[in-house]
Amino acid sequence: MNNHLFDTTNTDPTLNLAIEEALLLKEGLGPALFLWQNAHTVVIGRGQNAWKECRSQLLEEEGGTLVRRSTGGGAVYHDLGNLNFSFVMPKDVYDVSRQLKVIQRAVSHFGIQTEASGRNDIVLKDSGAKFSGNAFRNTQTRSLHHGTILMDVDMALLGRYLAPSKQKLESKGVQSVRARVGNLKELAPDITIKALKEALNQAFIAEYGPSAHQPWQEALSEGEVMKLAEKYRSWDWTFGKTPRFEITLENRFPWGGVELLLSLKNAVVQEVHCYSDANDPDLASRVEAALSGSPFTGLALAQRLKRSGKAEDMELAGWLQAQEV
Repeated sequence: MNNHLFDTTNTDPTLNLAIEEALLLKEGLGPALFLWQNAHTVVIGRGQNAWKECRSQLLEEEGGTLVRRSTGGGAVYHDLGNLNFSFVMPKDVYDVSRQLKVIQRAVSHFGIQTEASGRNDIVLKDSGAKFSGNAFRNTQTRSLHHGTILMDVDMALLGRYLAPSKQKLESKGVQSVRARVGNLKELAPDITIKALKEALNQAFIAEYGPSAHQPWQEALSEGEVMKLAEKYRSWDWTFGKTPRFEITLENRFPWGGVELLLSLKNAVVQEVHCYSDANDPDLASRVEAALSGSPFTGLALAQRLKRSGKAEDMELAGWLQAQEV
């Protein structure tokens, strides 16, 4: 199987997300590592409420871009001190532990010790500060694992644009966004993006074998990439239509926060929007489909959710059943 290394100097987040998705949808493509950077960007998870997770108007006024990715998880700030990676794999090769090993091996090249934390973070071993958050997406035959590597990100801007919910801060026992993350440059002052890219490419080769380095244009249809980029640039994709709702229910679980906005008529759920930073990118749409048309009682809402059998849905169902709705 042929392995691939892709890189780009483009810093437009809509184009980079389009390239990444096109690689995921490219049947027959062997294991691939795609390295990319976004300039002055906030990226929110597929299931998040854009209005709540980012100071979007301030970001736009100051020349930044807000985009929604196709994977789950929370909001992140990107500038040119951050390097993004995407592992795009056939399902029979996809293995998160191996992929995380590539990141950790590359970072260890600069004398930095790290460890995996929870399901989707890599942290600095000494301080526990997070420098890499990861998210995932699967198709029937292929899988995507992407994430950030904070090398020298402007932490003041990170805190300026991101607006995590009060519940999230309280549940994690932290005072601010900046208290939870760290830059690699703090431990390796001479590190550069160029050197980090080379270390990642070599770590990928060490794990998966010889790999061809090539421009993405040689593997993908530019027309298809541009079509995907238009999706990521659209208002509907980024913000969606968020009408007024009569009922809002919100809670934080060990696997992520959930906000339910329900519109009712005759005690029946007519419309539902679910926002979440859970790592499951399908959770929000699954919950919306389950609750639409349900009688507005805790028991009825819970029964609808339990049908999927998914662990997160079952936990959400238990919480809803206990609410005095």
